[in-house]
Formats: sequence, structure tokens, C-alpha cells
Amino acid sequence: MSGMFTDRDEDRDGAPPAAGAEVEPTQEGTAPPHAPGRRRSRTVLVTAAFVVVTAVAVVGALGLGGDGGEGPAAPPRAGSTVAVTRATLVERTKVDGTLGYGAEIPLPAKASGTVTWLPEPGTVAERGDTLLRVDDRPVVLLYGTLPMYRELGTTAGTAAPDTTGNPTPPAPGGAAGKGGTDGGTDGGTGTASGGTTGTGGGTDTGGGGNTGGGGGTDAPPRSTPPQPLRGMDVLQFESNLAALGYTGFTVDERFTSGTERAVKRWQKSLGLPETGRVGLGDVVYASGRIRLGQPSVRLGAAAGESVLGYTGTTRKVVVDASAQEASWAVRGAGVTVGLPDGTAVKGQVASVGRQATAPEGDGGTSGAAPTVPVTVTITDQRSLGRLESGPVSVEYVGRKRENVLAVPVAALVALAEGGHGLETEDGRFVTARTGLFADGMVEVSGPALRAGLKVRIPQ
Repeated sequence: MSGMFTDRDEDRDGAPPAAGAEVEPTQEGTAPPHAPGRRRSRTVLVTAAFVVVTAVAVVGALGLGGDGGEGPAAPPRAGSTVAVTRATLVERTKVDGTLGYGAEIPLPAKASGTVTWLPEPGTVAERGDTLLRVDDRPVVLLYGTLPMYRELGTTAGTAAPDTTGNPTPPAPGGAAGKGGTDGGTDGGTGTASGGTTGTGGGTDTGGGGNTGGGGGTDAPPRSTPPQPLRGMDVLQFESNLAALGYTGFTVDERFTSGTERAVKRWQKSLGLPETGRVGLGDVVYASGRIRLGQPSVRLGAAAGESVLGYTGTTRKVVVDASAQEASWAVRGAGVTVGLPDGTAVKGQVASVGRQATAPEGDGGTSGAAPTVPVTVTITDQRSLGRLESGPVSVEYVGRKRENVLAVPVAALVALAEGGHGLETEDGRFVTARTGLFADGMVEVSGPALRAGLKVRIPQ
């Protein structure tokens, strides 16, 4: 029928029904089915239903609501997963150090006079080398630990002791003879101590006898032949003399004529007078090769033990370690030395100072912790290259935990109730107690943790 009007027609052109057309009755207070607001109502209801469904899904995902039991796991989030592993964690600490040859020691030269020649700083001296010249006489380096404390050479003989241990005194002349008594005819006879008997007779009657004859001739004193000088310093010197190639004597504790002849040959090679005796300031002893430092005097100054300093020839590292945290510094402990070019070399603690001092220039006013010097030696000197001095780092091992559960530090998350936790692969959070941190890993423990458990590293 051409006069009929439907919702489809309304939807198509939106025109109201024609006049006189039949309209389906509606309940009071409701809009007709084809009223313009009907579509809007449907749209609002559908939107509200979608919001409610979405909210329920979110609540379920977060585990909110319910009876307090464990809610469903949240959907996996972005981020990598790692397994909880068993490992040994070692705490390593770095401190600053200085590479060099160590502190300089004054050269124990005992020569007196005017300094006439000095070596260049940094010169390495060996056995037989000239360290300096005093009054144009060389002061020579020899190896040993006993310092030069006396002149070395042969000695003169001494008188033989008597039975009491004292030298025998010279014999005195004979005593005077006793005169005759009251006109005796024969003079008394006197006996000289240590000499011969002398007689003298007076013939005068009634007169006293003439004085007795003179005493006997003095006996010559008994003496010993020259004795060689003895001592450990002689043995030390002869060992050096032989090592330099001057032989012809027995290396022992006696300075013999053979030693004297070898000394003369040595003196000739040095351009010295061939006396065969070694003066107190002619040599200086050191334990081995030395590296000469900066002279403390100029040419023409008076010689003395503070003229020149020296060190060993081995490069080492000195660390001013905190006295409160120096428990790592144990003689023989291994360390790693980091060089300025990034190279790492192996070192070993050689010595630890026993006296703590305040930092240089502090005077104890800043409250800085006192330090003790720790010396680290480097066995492979070639690993240092040409570097002779400069700042370095020293890494040592502190605490160590073996066979513990560990994860990367980045896997830790802070929990709302406090402490730390780990997020499992399925989105659950478990409590994790932390222990030692080392090398980017952390020791963890907890009832829900086990080796092999996959945990997430948050992005």
C-alpha cells in the first residue's frame, strides 16, 4: 500500500508519517518505537556494557577482588627472562695506587772530601760500578748486607803473651853486689835478674867491698809473625773481589797476602794507588743492582751519606690503604693491577706497613681515616712495558660466597610492602632476600626460589 510508512522508510529519509496514516499505539511515557531518540539509547547501553566487561577483565588480570586466594596470573609483559642459577660470588674492590720504584734510600757512602762527579738520575748500577767520585776517587758498589765499618788489609805482628796473659816485660840489669862486711876481703856477689852473675872484689882492709859487677844483658822479647785480618766483612769483600775476576786467594774470613795482591790489581784498574788496603769510604754495599736517584748536592759540595739516594730496579705499586679496611692486605695475597692504558697485570702483596699515618697535608683535622702503606710487587716486569711511574688501580678480593642462588641485579623489583622480590615468568611476584652483590649479580634466597626458576628482567 502506498500509504504505509515503516521504520526502514524513516531510516532512509527521516520523514514523518503521512497525515491520516495509522500509528502503532505506545505505552504512556514511552517514546514510540520509531522515535528519533531510540538509536541514541541503544548506543549508550551498548557502550556501558562494553565498559563493564572491560573493567571486569582488568580486575581479573590484576588479581583484585575474590576471596583472598591467588588470582589468575597477569598476561606476560615485555622483557627478557633469566633462570635463577647457583654460582660463586666474589666481591672485588678497587683502590688507587702509584707505580714506581719505591721510596729512595740514602746511599751509605762514608767517603770524606769534595764531590767531584755524580751520575745521571735513573742510572742503574751493578757490582763494580762507580757510584760517585770524592776527591776524584771512585766510590764503588759491591753486593752485601754488612756495611763497611773498618779499613781492610793485613796487620802487624804482636808480642806473645806470657802465662798470665800479659806481654813479657823487658829484663832489667843485674843488681849491685853486696859489699864486704867490716873490712872483708872479697866483695859481695850480685846476681842480675835475667842476666849473668857479676863479681867484684874489694881488697881494702876494713873498707867496704867495691860495687858488684854489672848485670847480665837483656833477653830479646818473644813475638808472633803478622796475622791476617779476620771477619765476616773480609769474607763479604773477598766474595765480591772474586766475582769481579780478581783471584789468587781463598775466599774466606782471612785477609791474606794473596788478598792484598788481588786488591792491588783491582786498584790499578780503577786508577788508584796500589796500596793493597781498602779504605772505609772506598766501597758501598747494597743487596743487588740499584737505581740511582736525584742527587741532593751539587758538584763541589762536601760528601756525606745524604749525597745520593737510591732504590731497587724493580717496579712496584704502593697503595695508601685505609687502616680500617686493610684486612685484604696480607703478604702473599694476589691482586690485579690496572694500568693507565687499560691493561690488567697480576700482582702480589709484598709488605704492609705497621704504622698508620694521617693523609698527607691533613694533620688530622679533616677526620680522614689513617692509612698504611701496602707494597705490591709485579713478577712479570715485561708486562708493564716502558711505563716507569704513574697512577694505577689495585683490585683485590673481599668477601666470597660459594654455591648460592643468584640472579642479575636488574631482575630485582621493589615490593610495595618493602624489601625486594622477583617477577616469575607467569607474572607472579615472589619475595627474595638479598645477600652479596658482585659482578652484576646478587645472592638471593627465599622459600619460593630454586635453581632453574625463570624470572623476568623488567624493561
